[in-house]
Amino acid sequence: MGLWTSLLGRSRPKAPDLDALFLVPSAAITLQTAAGFLPTGTGAVCYRAASGAAFAQAQAEIVALIDDDPQAPSVATTTDPYGFTWLQVTGSPDDVAGLCTDLHAVNSTVEAQGFGGGLLCTLVPFRDAQGRTFGLVYLYKQGTFYPFAPVPGLPGGGHQRDNLLELTVRDGLQAELPFEKDLQRWLALWDAPGL
Repeated sequence: MGLWTSLLGRSRPKAPDLDALFLVPSAAITLQTAAGFLPTGTGAVCYRAASGAAFAQAQAEIVALIDDDPQAPSVATTTDPYGFTWLQVTGSPDDVAGLCTDLHAVNSTVEAQGFGGGLLCTLVPFRDAQGRTFGLVYLYKQGTFYPFAPVPGLPGGGHQRDNLLELTVRDGLQAELPFEKDLQRWLALWDAPGL
């Protein structure tokens, strides 16, 4: 800690540990064996897109990086109603490690291009035989995960969370993933790609 930092009472924010995304494949095995949840084969990175040519070029480089692989998954970019951009990667549900590698590459490239401040989260969705869906959400700025489980098909298009499923997932994976302890940071990601 520097002199000015200690005098002003400020601290530097914790640097994100993007390598935590590589813990998801082993967590996926636990989810499958213990609870019957399978990966959907999709994943997405959410970020606040910066204006200007530099960010547009960085985004094009990210898509090209993934598309360069002859066995590459498909990549799509969408903007949600709140103005956040989602870069969705869709591949094989059997290759969670490859999906996490692609998502890590997206995050790393955005960060390396100087736009890391706009990164919000990474989402990896799972589904069971009953149709219940949840996403493991990696909070970029916190370096932690949390589960988000929307209840599908509510009348009138309303939104509701399956809090019991979220807590069950957290409790089942607590030994494998760093979970966000502050439940107020377990934000709802309504209409996120893949959910």
